[in-house]
Amino acid sequence: MPEKNEKRIKRALQKRNWRESKFSDSWSVFKIMSEFVDGFETMRRLGPCVSIFGSARTSSDNEYYKIAVEAAKLLSAAGFGVITGGGPGIMEAGNRGAKENGGTSVGLNINLPFEQNHNPYIDQDKLISFDYFFVRKVMFMRYAQGFIVLPGGFGTLDELFEALTLIQTEKIAEFPIVLIGTKYWEGLFKWIKEVMLEQENNINAGDLSLVHIVDTADAAVTVIKDFYLKYTISPNF
Repeated sequence: MPEKNEKRIKRALQKRNWRESKFSDSWSVFKIMSEFVDGFETMRRLGPCVSIFGSARTSSDNEYYKIAVEAAKLLSAAGFGVITGGGPGIMEAGNRGAKENGGTSVGLNINLPFEQNHNPYIDQDKLISFDYFFVRKVMFMRYAQGFIVLPGGFGTLDELFEALTLIQTEKIAEFPIVLIGTKYWEGLFKWIKEVMLEQENNINAGDLSLVHIVDTADAAVTVIKDFYLKYTISPNF
C-alpha cells in the first residue's frame, strides 16, 4: 500500500474530540457552499447544453476522440452548448469540437493530484474548478438536457449511472442518454439485462430503454435532436 494512502487511512481512523470535529466539518460546509454558489452563478446563464462524458486518457489519434470532436461540432450546429469535465482526452475532444464550431464550451474541472489539467478549448468565462466531485456532478446533471457517453473508466461509469439513477427515480426529466461504441458497451449492458434484470429483478424492463447505444457522432446527435423535435429549445433557467 502506498505510504500516502497509508497515512490517509490512519488519519481517517484517528479519534477526534467534539471540538475538533465541529471546527473541521463547519469549515468544510463553507467550502462546499462556495463551490455550489460559483457553479450556479456561472451555469445558470447557459442555454441548452449536452454533457459529454468519457476517459481522460484517450489520445487525440484515438477513434473515440475524433468521434467526440465531431459530436460536439454537430451539437453546436444544432444549438446546444457542450459541458465536459474540462480535462484531457474525451473531455478535451468535446470542448474542442464546440470551440472550433463557435459553440458554447463549458469545462467543469476537478482538482486532482494526477491526470487532470484543464484543456485549452474551454470558454474562459465558463471554466470552473472543483475540489468536491459531488458538487461537480450536480452541475453536470442540473444544467444538461442530454448526455453523450463515450468509453471511459470508473469516473465515466459514475457519471453514466448517476444520470440513469436520477432519471429512473424521477429526480430529473427523462433526457436522452446516448452511449457511443457498441463494442465497448455491449458487454456491460448484456450483464445488466441478463443478471440485473432477468436473473435478480433489480431493475424494470423499461429502464433499459433509457439508454441508446450507437457507433457514430451523427447517430448520437440525431437521437438528441429527434428527442427535441417536439420541444422548443430554450434556456434552462
